[in-house]
Amino acid sequence: MPSSLTPQEISSIIATRDPAFRKLIKQIGPAPVRRSAPVAQRFPTLARAITGQLLATKAAATIHQRVIDLCNGTVDAQSITIAGHAQLRGVGLSNAKAAAMLDLAARTIDGRIRLAQHGKMNDHQVLSDVVAVRGIGPWTAQMYLMHTLARHDVWPPGDFGVRNGWSQLHELDEIISEADLRRAGDVFAGVRSDVAWYCWEVIHLARAQ
Repeated sequence: MPSSLTPQEISSIIATRDPAFRKLIKQIGPAPVRRSAPVAQRFPTLARAITGQLLATKAAATIHQRVIDLCNGTVDAQSITIAGHAQLRGVGLSNAKAAAMLDLAARTIDGRIRLAQHGKMNDHQVLSDVVAVRGIGPWTAQMYLMHTLARHDVWPPGDFGVRNGWSQLHELDEIISEADLRRAGDVFAGVRSDVAWYCWEVIHLARAQ
């Protein structure tokens, strides 16, 4: 659930539990405040995530804009259902992505995925709901929890950016494995989304140099 801690308190906890983060936190300050997106944004967020899988950012943005245009500016369960498989394919979605988007729409309409209830559900319940959709895996569900629902204790050990940032921050000779990162996150229980954010920032800072 959303944290009652301030960003400054979260940063202090992270620095206390792992001193390797202290210099970074001093340099860039606390992680940004997390705010849950309105219910109406949950479906389009997941739809965009489906479009973006395994695509470069620019290509994904181009194709998803075509999806938005196809839906007359409103991407929701009804507009995706009306568009149908053939038209979704026609704007550039693969067969698998078109099927996934239609599955998301069908589950939203019949209540198998409870988007309006996600704010009241625990992380495990939301993950189970989301990964049941065709074509949506754990990483997409974790990003949804972190960024759309503003959950503070999501740990994505399979995210290459988090693994890479963690390894650079801790001056490791090799990029940490997913299994080792999963265990390393245990000490940060309660603030792991923000730890992941700091790991991503390590990469952003390195690229800016």
